[in-house]
Amino acid sequence: MDKIFLRGMTFAAQHGVLPHEHETYQRFVVDADLMLDLHAAGKHDDLADTVNYAEVYEIVRRTIEGAPKNLIEALAEEIADRVLAAFAVMRSVRITVHKPSAPIHGIFSDVGVCITRERKAP
Repeated sequence: MDKIFLRGMTFAAQHGVLPHEHETYQRFVVDADLMLDLHAAGKHDDLADTVNYAEVYEIVRRTIEGAPKNLIEALAEEIADRVLAAFAVMRSVRITVHKPSAPIHGIFSDVGVCITRERKAP
């Protein structure tokens, strides 16, 4: 299986379970791995045979900058659902949502979730 990836998409948003997290902006970073067959795109050099990664970026941006969620798990799930729905050629997607400024009392470099979702068979 082939892969298109987007790394380090960074946004400011208000997600979290603590009340103050819905009032102040925090940094969220998203990585996406899009699994599909790229053979036709490579042979025909035609965008119609692949996924437009600028459109993927916009789906991620609108989701992250949209209505606040309590959990980054919910953000990842919504992004995966929207991306799979937007591109029929995609077989599966892996979404990682990082919350590097999570309100944890301690020293850490990153917190995040990573989910993989596959297109459901018709």
